[in-house]
Amino acid sequence: MFGIRYAKVSPTTYLIQYRNGQPVREGTGLAFFYFAPSASLVSIPMESVDVPFMFREVSADFQEVTVQGQVTYRVADPKLLASLMNFTLKANGNEYVSEDPGKLPQRVVNTVQVQLRAALQGQNLQALLRESEGLVQAVRDGLRQPDGLPSLGLELVSLAVLAIKPTPDTARALEATVREQILKDADDALYVRRNAAIEQERAVKENELNTEIAVEAKKRQIRETQMEAERALLDKRQQIQAQEMQGQISHEKENETLTELRAANARREADAKAYAMGALVKTVSAVDPKVLQALALGSAEPGTIIAAAFQELAQNAGKIGELNISPDLLQQLTHPAAHTARK
Repeated sequence: MFGIRYAKVSPTTYLIQYRNGQPVREGTGLAFFYFAPSASLVSIPMESVDVPFMFREVSADFQEVTVQGQVTYRVADPKLLASLMNFTLKANGNEYVSEDPGKLPQRVVNTVQVQLRAALQGQNLQALLRESEGLVQAVRDGLRQPDGLPSLGLELVSLAVLAIKPTPDTARALEATVREQILKDADDALYVRRNAAIEQERAVKENELNTEIAVEAKKRQIRETQMEAERALLDKRQQIQAQEMQGQISHEKENETLTELRAANARREADAKAYAMGALVKTVSAVDPKVLQALALGSAEPGTIIAAAFQELAQNAGKIGELNISPDLLQQLTHPAAHTARK
């Protein structure tokens, strides 16, 4: 009525009221009346916007890849954005007079694609598939540069790369390569396991041989100890035998000395006896034998005297004519003790 309208926006919408080309009111969450014929309203949404994207790009090794992800942005400088794009509302206050607000997400996607292409050209396919976080960080840094989203009055909230996929043929080739590598790793693991088993078996055998060598060395040591003990015992025996032999030699030497002494004594005694006998013989050599015989018979036994008498008779048998010896006399001569006992 009379061109007066009421405007009210949410706290997430930045509203600018222009009158005669000059801003007269601006801010978020405004509510006011305005005169429509002389006023124009610029409404810029401030909430974050999620924009999915999917690109086909070429990596540094000329392999085509498909990058799928999502970028989230929000308006940081509404005045700058309003100066670059038309966010003016129609007279009804509900619709935009241009299609620029709908083109903003595409501009953001184009900016993401430019940064993503620059990052992809510096990495090969396998590096991209293995480490996508580096790619995401490079794109984030590029979008935050002054010539990125800030040039549109926007700021990056988040960037996520959901998938990086090569072409089906390349994927099969990579899968074959990876499969062969996995099989090779499995063969290597089997070889390592077998080699480890062989090494363990060799170690066990070496331990067994070392044990046998140690046992044999211990046995040899025991035998050497026994031989040393036997040799020590033999040395003791030899020493004992040498001492015994030395004792026997000393004993024999003493016996020899004793024998020599005995022989010398016997010789001296025999010399003494011979000297005495010689002196006796020399003394009696001048005496008549009959006198000596008479002297000897003076202290002799009767039988001895009778035997001497018979010897004298035998010597003078030629001078004797007849000799009668009675049995009593003969018996008395042969058994003088029995004859004396009868008496």
